[in-house]
Amino acid sequence: MSDREAELRQLVAELREHEAIDDAFLAKSFTDRLVIVDVGDGDEMPATVVDRLADHDVRERDETDGVGGSFPSDVGDATRHHFVDVQTRGAHQSYVVDGYGSL
Repeated sequence: MSDREAELRQLVAELREHEAIDDAFLAKSFTDRLVIVDVGDGDEMPATVVDRLADHDVRERDETDGVGGSFPSDVGDATRHHFVDVQTRGAHQSYVVDGYGSL
């Protein structure tokens, strides 16, 4: 595990302790590491959480690529927010399998 991944794992563990946060965890998109934060039903994303993420170079999507907001979506009784780790932005590899090759 890299130092950066360890740092972000510690961060999400701390975020889980916030009363408005139902869950927080790391995920990967095709090229980026994401921090996913689930906010309890009826709660707003606390500004202190957004500030804490920013302190660790984890930003709302609109700050990194023009996509609106932190990309919220409903998950059960929570609203899920996707944030991007800008320190490792674009550093992850995804693989595409070519189904047209010969066997």
